[in-house]
Amino acid sequence: MNDRDPEILVVGAGPAGLTAATYLARFRRRVLVADGGAPRARWIPVSHNMPGFPQGITGDAILNRMTEQAVEYGAVIEAGHVEELACDGDDFVARLNGRELRVRAVLLATGVMDHHPDLPGVERAIERSLVRICPICDGYEAIDKAVAVIGEDASGAAEAAFLRTYSDRVTLIHIGPAEALAATDEIRRMGIEVIHAPIDNVRLEGDRVTALSWSGTARAFDLVYSALGTSPNAALADGLGARTGEDGRMFVDPHQMTSVAGLYAAGDVVRGLNQIAVASAEAAVAATAIHNALREADGWTIG
Repeated sequence: MNDRDPEILVVGAGPAGLTAATYLARFRRRVLVADGGAPRARWIPVSHNMPGFPQGITGDAILNRMTEQAVEYGAVIEAGHVEELACDGDDFVARLNGRELRVRAVLLATGVMDHHPDLPGVERAIERSLVRICPICDGYEAIDKAVAVIGEDASGAAEAAFLRTYSDRVTLIHIGPAEALAATDEIRRMGIEVIHAPIDNVRLEGDRVTALSWSGTARAFDLVYSALGTSPNAALADGLGARTGEDGRMFVDPHQMTSVAGLYAAGDVVRGLNQIAVASAEAAVAATAIHNALREADGWTIG
């Protein structure tokens, strides 16, 4: 490893990866960010719970600002997917864009992949904030509105119950098997309407979901939430035998290190709350821990 090679590889260029890159670059570390493209933050039409932006900010603007900041301090961002990751002694060897990189530490900020309902035009509806995926982020904007939640298991019921914080007009459209929804009485006790049927189509006009249709029936809603879950992008960690939970997301210690020494993780791929503020905080912890671990390995600590 020469003075121009990266010391640290960050996999993922969403809020967690870019925060870590800024911290590491300001620690005067040589850091390379592998940008696999299309982080889920790009789906955010306008975020009103991002600290410091009371008027709201788009997902694109968040990522553009964070990218500019990381690059300003010397982080290198390269488009491409890390195809392989392996341990080699105390180092890691990664394959990126057909070449091998040897680095001293790796931070996985690979996020999760949303399970969107199989509906025509759903991507455009998410971009317009008509179909939503995060009630913690934007449930406030659902106050007193007609809200539908699309679910296929207990997660849909839990999300519908959460949205009762904001509206008394919440409908759960359960598209999974009947036995996957065991708490029907509790759901109805909360005043949530339950519909058991697969959705045939969705129609969007202006700023409203004018119809969700099933079995010849159509209903209009102001907002629709998808509660179909996510899948973690944890294949690289799995290949190294890092510990994960039943949901496939990663366990980390208080310093964001996985069960594999030198391998860290931050953001949605880690078990916890899928929020930009949380991802950035975890990335700051991880970056600082990486820097201090390398300082200790190089004999630049006291005590």
